[in-house]
Amino acid sequence: MRKRVLWVAVPALALGVFAAMGAARAQNNAVPGAVIGGVTGALIGGAVTGRAGGAAAGAVIGGATGAVIGSQTGRRQQPPAYYFWSGGRCFYRYPNGQVVRVSRGYCQ
Repeated sequence: MRKRVLWVAVPALALGVFAAMGAARAQNNAVPGAVIGGVTGALIGGAVTGRAGGAAAGAVIGGATGAVIGSQTGRRQQPPAYYFWSGGRCFYRYPNGQVVRVSRGYCQ
């Protein structure tokens, strides 16, 4: 019964932690990724093997993997913001994609 609870609780915990990380949006996610990966790896390693050695190995592997994944998540670059002409009018495109009409002086 205990193993069944762990098989359900550990993935649910990991999923919740990763969902919270996505909402945090930090510039450098390597450290939080390593911590979360290490804790999750230790939980899974300990639950699967039932020994402390499995927990330690899981923490090392999970921490390294979490650091790599965490450092890569913040590397998505936003598209550039720029002014442009369209239909004889000047517009500005924000990095989030929003387009607004601006004074002609910005496009000259």
